Amino acid sequence: MPNPPSQREQLRAAVSRQPSDFIAWVMLADAELGEGDVGAGEAAARRALQLHPEHPEALARLGRAHWMQGRYDEAATALQRACQLAPQHPGMALWLGHVLEDANQPEAAAEAYRRAHALAPGEAYMAAQRLNWQRRLCDWRDLDSLSRQVRSAVAQGNPAVEPFAFLSEDASAAEQLACARQRAQVLAQAIPQLPPSAVRQNGPLRVGFLSNGFGAHPTGLLTVALFEQLRAHPQLQIHLFALNRYDNSRIRQRLHDAAHTLHDVEGQPHSSIANRIREAGIDILFDLRGWGGGGTPEVLAMRPAPVQINWLAYPGTSGAPWIDHVLADDFVLPARLEPAFSENVLRLPRAFQPSDNTRVVEQPPSRSDCGLPEQGVVLCCFNNSYKLNPRSVDRLLQVLKGVPGSVLWLLSGPGKADERLREVARQQGVEPTRLVFMRKLPHPQYLARYRHADLFLDTHPYNAHTTASDALWAGCPVLTAPGETFAARVAGSLNHHLGLAQMNVADDRAFVATAIALGNDPMALQALRRKLAEARENTSLFDMRGFAQDLATLLQQLAREQGWQGADAV
Repeated sequence: MPNPPSQREQLRAAVSRQPSDFIAWVMLADAELGEGDVGAGEAAARRALQLHPEHPEALARLGRAHWMQGRYDEAATALQRACQLAPQHPGMALWLGHVLEDANQPEAAAEAYRRAHALAPGEAYMAAQRLNWQRRLCDWRDLDSLSRQVRSAVAQGNPAVEPFAFLSEDASAAEQLACARQRAQVLAQAIPQLPPSAVRQNGPLRVGFLSNGFGAHPTGLLTVALFEQLRAHPQLQIHLFALNRYDNSRIRQRLHDAAHTLHDVEGQPHSSIANRIREAGIDILFDLRGWGGGGTPEVLAMRPAPVQINWLAYPGTSGAPWIDHVLADDFVLPARLEPAFSENVLRLPRAFQPSDNTRVVEQPPSRSDCGLPEQGVVLCCFNNSYKLNPRSVDRLLQVLKGVPGSVLWLLSGPGKADERLREVARQQGVEPTRLVFMRKLPHPQYLARYRHADLFLDTHPYNAHTTASDALWAGCPVLTAPGETFAARVAGSLNHHLGLAQMNVADDRAFVATAIALGNDPMALQALRRKLAEARENTSLFDMRGFAQDLATLLQQLAREQGWQGADAV
């Protein structure tokens, strides 16, 4: 029997029969946008506005379409007008918050999220969005109560909480699994799968990677040298499916050259992307975004490939029935954490995280040009602002107090985040000017600045990931206190595989004591940096040729379990 028509198909038929049905056009706009067909969603919203000019529901859908197209100023205009016309509508305030984030109006976005939560205080999704954005702004008002509301919602089975944002809560791996699984179940019930497929029996193994980071983005920076090594492997074909638009970067060009095919699927409907993957005959598909922003779990939920793997960009379990495996290592995902993962765990004999070992660490501007004093220890933490929670900042400030003349070098955050952190320092008895902020820079310029940094101080419960790799490659040691979730163990994994176990400490007290001891002992810091330089050359962490060999071996073994006989099989 043929499948029943989808909701989108039913709505298309409804507006065809009755083109003056305003509600049907609004619902169709929702359905089209939900399927990722942004052009059709915009057209439906505009048709609704023709029927009812200035109607807030239609304006909101038009704003959402513009937002998905990257037309953020137009999106903000439409949604601000919708909110003026419907001031008691929490959903419109929420969408306005999303748009204002991307329109580079961070404080206004926070206000929109607070408004949405005030209008629907019992809605976990509103609380979670407000909490997530306040963390980014280092705005800690009501932080504990918001976090309790969000964790309680997860405990009660509410699927509204975004798994990526939940990684910043001080929750257990089991709670993270519950959050992700609840979110995945909603998609699994709503999205039909493609017909089953199987791994090919012979010929090169076609391995696909789906990401919105194929460019000058942390994912592109981490993977490009690995793909360059995999390119020549006779048993593999590498296919990259880019959800992000071409950014004219050197990294994007290298990725294009490294892949057998780079498929540009930016802006395409989910079903089109899934069909593109299926048509390419992908045997094993890596999800390099997961629940992170800009990803497309809907595509993976359609099961375009017979084997699907969670790796690298989402540091936790997908909780998803459409993901078969997670790629990890023995430190970042020890056996005791396996019950908190829905996937089968595949482990590499090295750190799970690759990196670009062709990068050159250039000479930076002078210390004074970087805003640093000419003398004194430079402690740094270039993690994103949402990782700088009260607990992490408290231990950073304790270290500053214990190392006279030192400064703390941070990545500048959105909105008034820097001002808020300086005020926290002042309240804790630290001169605010000892916090130095670096604006976001192109990667080579940012990487060079690690030459001025003496010690990288990590955050908890969401570690430095790409930033830890950057620091170590540039010769700056990383101090971390590994926790009991994947996201809290990434920096520890890098240290572990470098043979720098002494930089993985047990708790906050040991973290502060170790940092203060190193900060006050120039000889010990120099010895540590020499040890790091030797480890960088002599251990497996930055060996991308070896990484490619290990990954290829693992993939071929996985494929043989599915009946694949190899590229030379007849």
